[in-house]
Amino acid sequence: MPSSLQTSEDEKHARRTALYSVLGQIPPGKVVSYGQLAELAGLGRAARWVGRTLGQLPTDTRLPWHRVLGAGGRLSLALGTPSGDEQRARLRAEGVTVVNNRVDMSRHGWRPMEHSG
Repeated sequence: MPSSLQTSEDEKHARRTALYSVLGQIPPGKVVSYGQLAELAGLGRAARWVGRTLGQLPTDTRLPWHRVLGAGGRLSLALGTPSGDEQRARLRAEGVTVVNNRVDMSRHGWRPMEHSG
């Protein structure tokens, strides 16, 4: 007989699966905020949960975690930290401009509902 603990584990797995599915669709050169990613994955207002979950990804993940930013295009990972430096290097390699620790969301923001690529 399924316990409530099992249900919550299934729920957590479903939330992570939805998150990773949308994360994997963000094209190179495009970025989203933690909050946008939560909404696109059908998770409502779960920006902090998204941030925590991305922070737990294995180091060899193929998911484009570096394309997820703080509100307003702010880079949340500190400059000078291994993950922060890697995020900036990956974004620049994809042609994303980082100025004053921010990315121009109007230029680089991913809007999957629009057909403008």
